[in-house]
Amino acid sequence: MTTRLTVAQALVRFLAAQYTERDGVRQRLISATWGIFGHGNVAGLGQALIEYGDDMPFHQGRNEQSMVHAAVGYARQSNRLSTHAVTTSIGPGATNLVTGAALATVNHLPVLLLPGDIFATRVADPVLQQLEVPYAGDVSVNDSLRPVSRYFDRVTRPEALIPAALQAMRVLTDPVETGAVTLAMPQDVQAEAYDWPDEFFAERTWAVRRPGADPTELAEAVRVIRAAKRPLLVAGGGVHHSRAEEALAEFAETTGIPVASTQAGKGSLRYDHPQDVGGVGHTGTATADELARTADLIIGVGTRYTDFTTASHTLFQGEGVRFLNLNIAPFDGHKLAGLPLIADARSGLQELTGALRLHGHRVADAYVGEYGEDKERWEQRVDACYEADEPDVRPTQSQVLGALDALADESDVIINAAGSLPGDLHKLWRARSRDQYHLEYGYSCMGYEIPAAIGVKMAAPDRPVWALVGDGTYLMMPTEIVTAVQEGIAIKILLVQNHGYASIGGLSESVGGERFGTAYRFTSQDGTFTGAPLPVDLAANVASLGMRVLRAKTVRELREALAEARTADTPTCVYVETETADTVSGPPPAQAWWDVPVAETATRPSAVKARELYERHVSTRRRHL
Repeated sequence: MTTRLTVAQALVRFLAAQYTERDGVRQRLISATWGIFGHGNVAGLGQALIEYGDDMPFHQGRNEQSMVHAAVGYARQSNRLSTHAVTTSIGPGATNLVTGAALATVNHLPVLLLPGDIFATRVADPVLQQLEVPYAGDVSVNDSLRPVSRYFDRVTRPEALIPAALQAMRVLTDPVETGAVTLAMPQDVQAEAYDWPDEFFAERTWAVRRPGADPTELAEAVRVIRAAKRPLLVAGGGVHHSRAEEALAEFAETTGIPVASTQAGKGSLRYDHPQDVGGVGHTGTATADELARTADLIIGVGTRYTDFTTASHTLFQGEGVRFLNLNIAPFDGHKLAGLPLIADARSGLQELTGALRLHGHRVADAYVGEYGEDKERWEQRVDACYEADEPDVRPTQSQVLGALDALADESDVIINAAGSLPGDLHKLWRARSRDQYHLEYGYSCMGYEIPAAIGVKMAAPDRPVWALVGDGTYLMMPTEIVTAVQEGIAIKILLVQNHGYASIGGLSESVGGERFGTAYRFTSQDGTFTGAPLPVDLAANVASLGMRVLRAKTVRELREALAEARTADTPTCVYVETETADTVSGPPPAQAWWDVPVAETATRPSAVKARELYERHVSTRRRHL
């Protein structure tokens, strides 16, 4: 039997029938579609979404990149088992997807991209917004999505949709391969009719695998753990993706091995768990970084070992230090010349715990006491950063976080991605649940926070969801506030005004750049941005987009505004001005280095001094072979 539909109609019907299943739980794979319409998709996918609106919910976006961020936020909150599709017109609508696609792929988060494309039949050539490529007639701007997609196909014939759609679902549901998946949709093909086999529209359930460890690799992993005197486990985002938090807690409690976390892995253990020692790496805690420097075994679980985690390969300095990498992806399992343990994080941790329990293995009590005391000292430093002795003065950024930390419970979700906030949060935030800490730091994309908060709130409608946003990030992409207002999605925005790119300003100063071009100020006669702060009222801008705004000028007012926003059932923004961009935010300084090359030759004293310090750090870099 067949059914005659357009390609776009067939795709929407197909997507509505796709499901995932893991641990006996089944759910829709593509639960909604975002779209901005133009001549590349309005007559095809636009019409199809009206035709089958009962089967495929639709959300109206304001910016194509933002729509991808919202879908990614939804996917992460849904444990990568459900996501959204995003459709755009051709030309700039399609190319605006590139940044969002890169973010999804870098972070291994699934999203389906359906950009419109030029005519497959070439009957209208060049069409409006078409990029003509003299050396290749089959290239369009959509090809810019190839390097940032885990799977890419262009559906140039109706019948080609069947294998392309099936391959797209395979990649989206593969815990190793998942990321952005792009099906470029020529606008004439979208509207073309075809007789589709009814089997194409049958419900399909894609099983998300939990592979166990190879017995030989498992035995070797147990051997090296038992031989280690100062092991440290580094928990990455793979712990969350696998829902391995309970398995990790059991492993840590059984063995006494301390657990540090990357940005993506923070919250793998609650902050008050005895084995949790906080963030690791350039933005990590003193406790975790000192353990990393002296460890003889690093057990990486679900981590990619980015340069922030390894402090640009200067952190892990223990004599004879080895790496054991439990990862579902072989590519990551072999990093740093580590012993690979290729398995799902939950399965692998459970198998390790069982084997080590049989041997009665546990690290020495003296080691547990050592890191426990260090952790207590770090918590005292956090308290000092959060404390505000004078409640009627303007807060520091650390005190802003302290006010939110005092209010939040395990139901709150905080979202951030870029600026000075990620470093402060990684050091200071006390994660109370497995999914409270939502930091996108694989791509560290300014503008992610607000649309991602919308996606998270869609996936967790009963939870308070906070987008923590600096002024630099806000000005990048505030447009989805309109979407939140339109659909009544009660996100909370904490907008911190510090008059510039505070994070990059600090980095610039540290590498001899003298904070050049990082402050939001009027230009001076010498052409530098050192004049008065710009008279920009971001709170008024938020209000103009339809969102309720609570202004806070002091610590006391901030606490009151945050409490009011937390209980609000409409989209609400708390606006607070903190220190300016040329002052520090207040938290402890970086506990480990990060490699940003400094000018090798310079005349300005700041750059000369920075180069001297840079060379000292570079000399400590270590190749783990």
